[in-house]
Amino acid sequence: MPEGYWCPVLHAHLPYVRHPEYPEFLEEDWFFEALTETYVPLVRVLDGLLGDGVDYRLTMTLSPPLLSMMGDALLVERYHRYLDRLVALAEKEIGRTAREDPRFHDVARFYLDELSDVRRIFRERYGSNLVQAFRNHRDAGKLEIITCGATHGFLPLMDTVPEAVRAQVRIAADHYRATLGRDPTGIWLPECGYLPGQDRFLREAGLRFSFLESHGLTDAQPRPSHGVLAPILSPEGVAFFARDMESSRQVWSAESGYPGDHDYREFYKDVGWELPVDYLGDVLPDGLRKNVGIKYYRVTGKVGLGDKQPYVRAWAMEKAAAHAGNFLENRQRQVRGHVSRMSPPPLVVSPYDAELFGHWWFEGPDFLNLLFRKMHFDQDVVKPTTPPQFLDMYPDCEVAQPPFCTWGARGYAEVWLNPGNDWIYPHLDMAAERMVSLARRFETPSELERRALDQAARELLLAQASDWAFIMKTGTTVEYAKKRTRDHIARFTYLYRALGGEVMLEEPIVRDFEWRDNIFPAIDYRVYK
Repeated sequence: MPEGYWCPVLHAHLPYVRHPEYPEFLEEDWFFEALTETYVPLVRVLDGLLGDGVDYRLTMTLSPPLLSMMGDALLVERYHRYLDRLVALAEKEIGRTAREDPRFHDVARFYLDELSDVRRIFRERYGSNLVQAFRNHRDAGKLEIITCGATHGFLPLMDTVPEAVRAQVRIAADHYRATLGRDPTGIWLPECGYLPGQDRFLREAGLRFSFLESHGLTDAQPRPSHGVLAPILSPEGVAFFARDMESSRQVWSAESGYPGDHDYREFYKDVGWELPVDYLGDVLPDGLRKNVGIKYYRVTGKVGLGDKQPYVRAWAMEKAAAHAGNFLENRQRQVRGHVSRMSPPPLVVSPYDAELFGHWWFEGPDFLNLLFRKMHFDQDVVKPTTPPQFLDMYPDCEVAQPPFCTWGARGYAEVWLNPGNDWIYPHLDMAAERMVSLARRFETPSELERRALDQAARELLLAQASDWAFIMKTGTTVEYAKKRTRDHIARFTYLYRALGGEVMLEEPIVRDFEWRDNIFPAIDYRVYK
């Protein structure tokens, strides 16, 4: 038996971005980049581990919006086009670097091989169905896939309309069953947002466990004996695991963590901003510059972008191996420091945003690959596990009440409620109240009314996505986030007024909304009763 356990958790989520009304849409690149740099490389790592008999364990959120986009025919078709353009650019770069800058020729060859392999895995190995790839690893008993809020709605700020909280949880659980073929056992609370009492909705949906930021356990009442190194059971009977800050900071911090190492790839220096627009051609379909994913420089140090040095893949891989060894040594030391005074054995929970691995930290999937292999072959002190496996081995948890908490800056919802985004919540609350009234009013709707009611639920859910408030706070694509919030509320308001007889309920308008916002095709508006 190991002396302790490590529970890695990757939270995989993207907002639902799908714009059939345009031939190209910039924000759809968020999904395409994530597939290319994070999700396909992660699948490749897991396939290799499974094929080599490595007894890895990983917990991973696949949020309903992300699963829906992975299965959407329009987005898959557009992703094929996106990949083909990138591979064609990588082929051009082989010749250009040989002629103009041999320093980057080896890296250009690496990109051609890498992008070609991503395309091969996505198209040929999995038939453009990446959901099946993750199901394979779940069915092998290595990957625990958990759900999330239906559209990643920030649940603590929905508490004025409890039916809206319940709907986010129930719709997510139903979508998981329909997409992944079994009941979910756990849920990632969006933004780790917990409000006392809301765990009853998790219990009602049959969800067994979730995760909190570290102070969700250290400030629980009564205070748990083992801090964040063991799960607790809430009064509602849901197990909560808390983030271990030491192991998390080592990985995600660009200042003190591994991704800031000088030999890793520099994220902010991309050929999409450096090569001539005419040369980049199809990868910039509207002629506007953007990141395209081919980057030739390494972090180098705290220097300006103009002083970055060429990326050397072999150096980066050496660092990934060294950092995997360092991470394992630190977990061994951490476990051994607590094992003598703990029963059950120490459990180190390390949750990360999935896109840290590959997208932000390019070598992140290689780090995970090497870490799981070292953990399997080189030692017996710490072994990976998943929450259900740990609870099955050690079912007796202390009972405690977690406080209101979130992750993110300051840990108490400031990211999602601040002067830059607080204007959205009165609109969301009113829409949620109206949705409940619609669900209770319409017992036997006509076919068109039923479609309008279901679409009203979709529009409310999409407006509630916490991504929009987050973007308004961080200042990235603020106008897009505002527009998405306003558009969904406007569509919901039309449907509400039409169902109330204030305006005509017109089938072409309902059909247009269904075409634009087609998430949750099997939704039943009565979930809001």
